[in-house]
Amino acid sequence: MVMINQRPPGSAPCVQAIAEAIPLQDNCVDGSMAILTVHHWGDVAAGIEELRRVTRNRIVVLTWDQTVTRDFWLLREYLPEATRISDELYVPIERLTELLGGAEVQTVPVPHDCTDGFGAAFWRRPAAYLDPTVRAGMSMLAYAGESTLAEGLNPAGGRPALREMA
Repeated sequence: MVMINQRPPGSAPCVQAIAEAIPLQDNCVDGSMAILTVHHWGDVAAGIEELRRVTRNRIVVLTWDQTVTRDFWLLREYLPEATRISDELYVPIERLTELLGGAEVQTVPVPHDCTDGFGAAFWRRPAAYLDPTVRAGMSMLAYAGESTLAEGLNPAGGRPALREMA
């Protein structure tokens, strides 16, 4: 509801639904997007099939590549439990490509000043990961729980603390 309430007046209609049961007619939208969401779907195949059903032209799915994320310094050196959770949540790109009936895969670089709060968004501003509100918006960190993250967020013995890496 927060995102819906932030929409400017005059925006296109908004529909609340789940990916696996989109309450729209067949071929009724020109394009559809699924942005950092497929890992939350109960049935990814059904969700993609619904996108294909309602979309006439282009479907865009933005996700992450776990082979890259697994090597992200924050997870590797500070928050290994988040890597385990990210592994569990990950929907392989090959699986999405298959479900979409073939797809063009493109790498999308994350700019250093990215303002969205997804997992690697603050790679150049690591102190942001100390903010519980920021962590709550990242599945891999929110699911890990604060007690599991505490040691990595406040390291001892040789590693610099995240707040020192600004």
